[in-house]
Amino acid sequence: MKTVFITGTSTGLGRAAALHFANRGWQVAATMRSPEKETELQQNPNIRVIPLDVTDPVQAQRAAAAAIEAFGKIDVVVNNAGHGIYGALELVSEESIDHQYAVNVRGVINVIRAFLPHFRANSGGMFINISSYMGFLSAVPLGSLYNMSKFALEGLTEGLYYELKPYNIHLRLVQPGGFASDFTNKINLPTSGTIRDYDVVNARLNKVFDAVKNKSYSLTQPQEIVEQIYAVATGTNQEFRTPVGQDTAAMIAMRNSLPLAEYLEKIDAMYA
Repeated sequence: MKTVFITGTSTGLGRAAALHFANRGWQVAATMRSPEKETELQQNPNIRVIPLDVTDPVQAQRAAAAAIEAFGKIDVVVNNAGHGIYGALELVSEESIDHQYAVNVRGVINVIRAFLPHFRANSGGMFINISSYMGFLSAVPLGSLYNMSKFALEGLTEGLYYELKPYNIHLRLVQPGGFASDFTNKINLPTSGTIRDYDVVNARLNKVFDAVKNKSYSLTQPQEIVEQIYAVATGTNQEFRTPVGQDTAAMIAMRNSLPLAEYLEKIDAMYA
């Protein structure tokens, strides 16, 4: 029986992935910051819920040890936990900047470092890092911090390919576009009572978020992404990068067909 360790399983994509793997016979270490609030996953006999705040390297070590103790061997680690900060860089708080990096980049590093001794001892394993089309396409105005974090994740994953390949440790990226979740409901673009120059671009992006909330903008369903994660984990899909969603495909096609300057102008016009 195979075992997967998944971060960020309290809601959304992570929860759906945990259930998908468990219902197909995998043992699942489902991690989250507040496991005491979890009820559904606890009822599945194939799932063990483990506390983990990925920004804490000590907790990452403890969570890895707990999963290994519970299941004996971990075959795949899915770095799903993520956080999105949107807003003009000049207006975003210092705390928000640090938290964006801490979750999306350092959090992945913490988990990878926690499992490397286990994977090396077993002469193999796989890290599946959940990125975004914003990890290789500059796609959304006021998304510079989120872009930064996902670009960093892409570079980290590609760089690790070379150093971990001799030990049969595989690296994979899954790159969803927008998908149905409550993510946009939690976004509040920062404003300033003294700096009004960003009000126009804030209004432009809020129109996009409103369209998503009102379901007038088509989003990928989480299950479609989960199925691709599962295909990568099982080896059915052996691609290093797996883009998911029609919006991702459209963005890639546009980026590949246009000079960068023209592409950036076209994106800007899309959010006008």
